[in-house]
Amino acid sequence: MSDPIENLSLSAIGQALRDGSVNAVELTQHCIDHHEPSLNAYREWTPDQAIGQAQAADEAFANAHDAGALQGIPISVKDLYGVNDTQTFAGSPAPMPPPWQSEGDLIKGLRSRHAVFSGKTHTVEFAFGGLGVNSHWGTPRNPWDADEHRVPGGSSSGAGVSLCEGTALVALGSDTAGSVRIPASMTGNVGLKTSYGRWPVSGIFPLSPSLDTAGILTKSVADAVTAFSAIDPHQRSYGPRLAREVARCSPSDFVMGTGESALWDGCEPGICETVEEALKALGQAGVKTLGAQLPEAAPAIELLGVGSVVAAEIDEMLSSTAPQWRDTLDPIVSSRIRDGGSISASEYLHRHRRLRELSRSAAQRFSECQVMVSPTVAITPPVIDDIQTIETYRPKNMDALRNTCPANYLGLCAVTLPVGLDASRMPVGLQLIAPHGHEEQLLAVATCVEGILGSGRDRLGVPPLLRRN
Repeated sequence: MSDPIENLSLSAIGQALRDGSVNAVELTQHCIDHHEPSLNAYREWTPDQAIGQAQAADEAFANAHDAGALQGIPISVKDLYGVNDTQTFAGSPAPMPPPWQSEGDLIKGLRSRHAVFSGKTHTVEFAFGGLGVNSHWGTPRNPWDADEHRVPGGSSSGAGVSLCEGTALVALGSDTAGSVRIPASMTGNVGLKTSYGRWPVSGIFPLSPSLDTAGILTKSVADAVTAFSAIDPHQRSYGPRLAREVARCSPSDFVMGTGESALWDGCEPGICETVEEALKALGQAGVKTLGAQLPEAAPAIELLGVGSVVAAEIDEMLSSTAPQWRDTLDPIVSSRIRDGGSISASEYLHRHRRLRELSRSAAQRFSECQVMVSPTVAITPPVIDDIQTIETYRPKNMDALRNTCPANYLGLCAVTLPVGLDASRMPVGLQLIAPHGHEEQLLAVATCVEGILGSGRDRLGVPPLLRRN
């Protein structure tokens, strides 16, 4: 190949695998060579297994068996997913019980299509946190600050870091209140939160069965489109719907709503300004915006503050299936679970009813626009030394989750893409939110936005800790 792998899209790499200019073993070894242990992206790093899977992918290619766009592609997996020949710890200090060690539908599907698994990336304990902190295994380092250890975002805390260092070309995460989009935003990547129920969550340790969704992180929207098309059951069953949406989308074909103040107010320096600069560039290219609002966002954020139904559901899950894990809970996680687990059955049902009401109301807000837009995360990634106590951690955690939780609580899908750096020179994400089940339209709009603004690499460059001579 004439271009370095780092500069190629998933689509281009796939073409190279098929025309023989690179093979899966060479690609996988290239990714292995980029492993940066000091960043601590992985709880379990499995290069030998990855090479074996790459050999199987090459053998399939040699036998004219093409299993799809992710054949031979290195993928990192959040340590909530069961993966054969690895263990699932879910961010805790000990392996989870047997039911959570088995592969679910997503992993089985990727394995059958000869994807390559680079390892299990770190997660916040039981995925219950938005900053990425883990006292048991250490917190992955955000590579965008060369001087201080800043958080990478959570709960899929190692996922974005694995993309930055180049050990994976796609990262699997999960998103209950922002756990794909927050780390994607904080590390300068793209993150897609799928609609509730769109992708199977079997084989993924549950934080909140009422809200959990599987999702992906990639280095560009173009890569997200490729990965989504290969993974999504609807694309495989009903044909290339997404490809058609992307092909016909132009700047004049969609309207973005920008008027929801709950998602703009109080952002830290440089965040709103960077997103507004991006919107100005989009407007100059012909994208229409209007002040459409999502008033349900504010009560959704209020539910976040009291634990929604999440804390109660993980409290019950631990009590029923893993009671011994309570004794080793990180104090920050334990305090949040304890608060939510103490609510009455009546209050739990009330919160469920409130979520359903808000979801029905929010679904009506897209009559004049295809997507709502906002900053993805309202704060710059904190320095880890500044959030070591419950008192210092909790406000920052709530602020990190504030803008992402409405998509989960209101039954919507959402994507974040990098658009610049804030006043602390850390990545800023632009969030697009769309109605439930509208991933094709959402990714088509995001593709158009990326086509106008450029990719994250175009706008942000390379993380300081990864600049190689």
